[in-house]
Amino acid sequence: MTGATLKRDLRTGRSLWADSPGLGVPVRPLETAVSVDVAIVGAGISGAFMAHELSRDHSVAVLDRRPPLMGSTVASTALLQWEIDLPLTALADRIGQAKARRAYLRSRSAIDDLKRIVADDRIRCGLKDKATLYLAGDEYGHRALAAEADARAAIGLDSAYIGPADLRERFGVDRTGAVLSHGSASGDPARLAAGLLRRAADRGAKVYSPVEVLEAVSDPDGVTLLTDAHHPVRAGTVIFCCGYEFPKAVPTPGAKVISTWAMASTPRQRCPAWLRDTLVWEASDPYLYFRMGGDGRLIVGGEDEPSPTAHADKAKLKRKCATITAKLKRLLPDIEFEIDYSWAGAFGESATGLPSIGPVPDMDHAWAVMGFGGNGITYSVIASQIVSAAIRGGSDPDADLYRP
Repeated sequence: MTGATLKRDLRTGRSLWADSPGLGVPVRPLETAVSVDVAIVGAGISGAFMAHELSRDHSVAVLDRRPPLMGSTVASTALLQWEIDLPLTALADRIGQAKARRAYLRSRSAIDDLKRIVADDRIRCGLKDKATLYLAGDEYGHRALAAEADARAAIGLDSAYIGPADLRERFGVDRTGAVLSHGSASGDPARLAAGLLRRAADRGAKVYSPVEVLEAVSDPDGVTLLTDAHHPVRAGTVIFCCGYEFPKAVPTPGAKVISTWAMASTPRQRCPAWLRDTLVWEASDPYLYFRMGGDGRLIVGGEDEPSPTAHADKAKLKRKCATITAKLKRLLPDIEFEIDYSWAGAFGESATGLPSIGPVPDMDHAWAVMGFGGNGITYSVIASQIVSAAIRGGSDPDADLYRP
């Protein structure tokens, strides 16, 4: 591999986060029928934020066919950005300027809300404030990024355009331009989800695993979930938080599941000092993205392709890591690192870069949150706010942005 060496005991196909400390979540088998206010299907990051919020004033059951955290959550590279996959200027062309601005401002506030939750509940997940460097690429060049920086700044987002000379001087990167923004973060997604689920459990929420929901039947008073444990779960409301595994009964117009690849170096790699405080991604398709972990690991991902199953190809994992490494080496020629982990996963995206958060059509008392794109953790915060507001009899002012 150009610019990288392989550890002899390389953990191929295993996510870095699966080996994180502190992932214990109290779980139990489903041994009897259960009746709760809210049932959440999925014990990943979106289900964890939902359980954390709703357990404040509702009885909650979380069900997952896997152990908690072991779906798309551990496949994340945990760039906790408020920037959306589609730039503000491009999103405005798709959904109108007013809605695009609301979407970006809501994403920005969600990062602040996430930081507050982590601080208030003392969740130890390595959360750290980060800037983001969005590099010109084959999708959006320097002129588009200059316009993007102006559009963001006009609505109060902390973003500025950097020309090629400044980019080389400050970051050692040879590109035609970039947007530098502030207010994002990074962290350990598995420890974050585990901490949220533990806080929910402290308030009485119960996590059942392994339990697979086979069918959901709604009636005027609620929903009955039929499970492979042969015990039903009765709930006033059910929320499907299935990550990138779209429930069969839920329409997903414009959404698709693709495959993505990632890798992590050994700890304490020598990298440019600025990289410790900056997330990097590029305006290309597919795009490269990378960051440093708190222990000095370089975490890199990209090379997405439009297949829902390609991530399961073990031979392809090695080829993708070689391609990702070569791209990173071209961008930062002096960087050298030893690969420790490499993994792949399913990844959902939508036509606008916005998720689907809304009631399930033709099923009373049921919600689905999905299609989170590259902002899975950020959108999980927003989903928990929108759905909880509705369940409590209120409404969220931005709910219309995310309706399927």
